[in-house]
Amino acid sequence: MSAFDFTEIEFHKIITHHIGNKLRDEGYLLSSDISAIDGATTEILLKYFILPLKQEELFTFTHPVNIEMNEIYALASDLFARHELAFIETSQSIAKLLYENSQHPKIKEGEFNVVYFRNVCYNGTYTDAIGLFKSETSVPFLKMNGKDSHYFINHDYGFDVKGIDKGCLILNANQDNGYIVLILDNANKFGETRYWKDAFLNVKPLSDDYFQTNEFLTITKQFVSKELLKDEYNIDKADQIDLLNRSVDYFKSHDTFDRLDFENTIFQNDEVIESFRRFDDVYRENKQIELNNQFDISAKAVKKQARAFKSVLKLDKNFHIYIHGDRNMIEQGIDNDGRKFYKIYYQEEN
Repeated sequence: MSAFDFTEIEFHKIITHHIGNKLRDEGYLLSSDISAIDGATTEILLKYFILPLKQEELFTFTHPVNIEMNEIYALASDLFARHELAFIETSQSIAKLLYENSQHPKIKEGEFNVVYFRNVCYNGTYTDAIGLFKSETSVPFLKMNGKDSHYFINHDYGFDVKGIDKGCLILNANQDNGYIVLILDNANKFGETRYWKDAFLNVKPLSDDYFQTNEFLTITKQFVSKELLKDEYNIDKADQIDLLNRSVDYFKSHDTFDRLDFENTIFQNDEVIESFRRFDDVYRENKQIELNNQFDISAKAVKKQARAFKSVLKLDKNFHIYIHGDRNMIEQGIDNDGRKFYKIYYQEEN
């Protein structure tokens, strides 16, 4: 599993530009010199930039024709090669590109920082990195200034150090395949705009163990939750929940994944297995992804996905039954009056 260590990370250079919304013709303001940071602010700024980045899911730059035609990839490559000579100029080009991609009505104007880092440790190797960070959401804060025998209280606006709006860290590693990229987009949790990740950066997930585990669990969940509820399979909700539980348990109890073993262990039916494979093929084609039949299971991906595997049986508006274990401990039936029921067996009450 990939491991990052930022304990020795250093600012080498930083420059700040102001980027508006092009759709609203807000324009941009480019700095002509690097930004000055006092010593006490450096540590706070590092935490502001680095801590929110998600280290589990990695990305790489992509392009449908040639990776070198990805503009951020090309500018990052130039910056890694000529950062001592062309840092300001290249940062301005990146800022202009961000402005060109800021054409959605919900995109906010903000301050855009381009940072050159040193001593980023990735999998035990130290390397340089380029950071692209946009701060959009300013918040009010109070200032209480004492003078003589009284205080003067006023307020100002700034950025909350608890979290940046948009971030990207490009490591000078794996260049031939699109670099190693960490990203963050707090202002896009609900998908209102995808300009940062898709239009501006143009990245795709790195096909590592986390990606493989996450995608295969997604395929399994969608297949069990949608395909298997069709009448032709005669599977009820309790059986569906049991399949979801056993699927997650398989990933939790194994260090490595083997597709044939998973299919035989979970589905235990040749017809269902063939249906799963067809569903899997369509999913991969639609998503344009490649998955392996064997890979090391990522515990972090399993933990993330397990939250989405619902084990709740909802009965009208009266009852919710949480099914976590043995499917044989619950029976379904219909009484003489035509009322549906579930019979639950247990050994002790907690």
